[in-house]
Amino acid sequence: MNKSFQRVRNLTPAQAIVAYYFVAIAFSFLLLRLPGVLQPGVSMTYIDTLFTAVSAVSVTGLSVIDVSQTLSVFGIIVLMVILQFGGIGIMSIGTFFWILLGKRIGLRERQLIMVDHNQSSMAGVVKLITEIVKILLLIEAIGALILTVYFTQYFYSFSEALLHGVFGSVTATTNGGFDITGASLQPYVDDYFIQIVNMLLIILGAIGFPVLIELKEFLSNETKNFRFSLFTKITTSIFGILLVVGTVGILILESVNAFKGMSWHQTLFGALFHSVSSRSGGLVTIDITQFSDATNVFMSALMFIGASPSSAGGGIRTTTFAIAILFLINFARGKNTIQIFNREIQLIDVFRSFAVLFLAGTMVIVATMLLIITEPNASIVEILFEITSAFGTCGMSLGLTSELSSIGKLIIMVLMFIGRVGLISFLFTIGGKTDPTKFHYPKERVIIG
Repeated sequence: MNKSFQRVRNLTPAQAIVAYYFVAIAFSFLLLRLPGVLQPGVSMTYIDTLFTAVSAVSVTGLSVIDVSQTLSVFGIIVLMVILQFGGIGIMSIGTFFWILLGKRIGLRERQLIMVDHNQSSMAGVVKLITEIVKILLLIEAIGALILTVYFTQYFYSFSEALLHGVFGSVTATTNGGFDITGASLQPYVDDYFIQIVNMLLIILGAIGFPVLIELKEFLSNETKNFRFSLFTKITTSIFGILLVVGTVGILILESVNAFKGMSWHQTLFGALFHSVSSRSGGLVTIDITQFSDATNVFMSALMFIGASPSSAGGGIRTTTFAIAILFLINFARGKNTIQIFNREIQLIDVFRSFAVLFLAGTMVIVATMLLIITEPNASIVEILFEITSAFGTCGMSLGLTSELSSIGKLIIMVLMFIGRVGLISFLFTIGGKTDPTKFHYPKERVIIG
């Protein structure tokens, strides 16, 4: 026992985080195998249980089962608990309960929190955790209350409205992508109130916990001469830009296809909702198999970018995309620094951004080639869509998920897992302990391009 504990202590923070997520998946797998989780007469294979556990912990939402037809009410509650593991974060939940028990948060735990939430410093990480848990649970509670009251007009019993309201709030806020309607939000395609509530919950879960905390401090006037951080300014700017670009792109591409014959407000909400949801939410109001290949490839790009760092979403993250674009713009202008909002981006962050882009791109290409082999009946667009949805922890699918072979399921599980723990953590897990450079060789230019 002591030897096992020592091995864990010897892991790097990134390796420990990955190990903890493995433990969370194993624990979730056991929860989903509990008696009473499935509806009477329904069975689920071990690999399908594992796939569901990975998808829930990674808050992806890709599913090889119909949740509404497979899980009992108890099973749905279990699924909501598992979604909290991924949505709030393993370290956040563990640290919060540790604080409630009055335990001291040591240096090791602070390092793990820092890695789990992509922080550059250990300063204030414990406060960050408590704020994240309180804010996210408050958002879920408000969302559940609003949806439950509203759903009473759709369901005969209050208990059913409550179940749909609470689950809808949890899956939207955590960007979980699961549904218990059997058709996502398609039954509410003409109910714009439900769509607006879900879009707000998805955005709050995907925009980044530090952004929500800073917004809370700004609104409450807790700090005199308050100034939003560069992270918040970049994150909200690129998030808004991608939201608009996504909406306009889907609107234009589908204007002569799926949206043809619809009213202006139906097309606007259809494009807006799927622009929001393709960032990491995974919920749909329209059958996306009716979308054109061009739209599905465009949405694959949005899913590949994903949500913001330190959020419930996955992908390469918005700041990675923003820094890469800013670098290319400044490089084209002959500048060797990136300046924005009266601040200068550190070179190490540029290196990390391009490392994430290269690794993510390579991973998508390799996964695509593998699924072309393992899923010969699927089209290249279906495969690309499935892969980016898994990596971006989005959960949208063109119908391929339930048709995946065993090997295909394993590939998608790996992508969902990496998308949740983050490519930086995954890269550091492979690299092991950091080895700082002790000396430098003479520098020499190399011909590029």
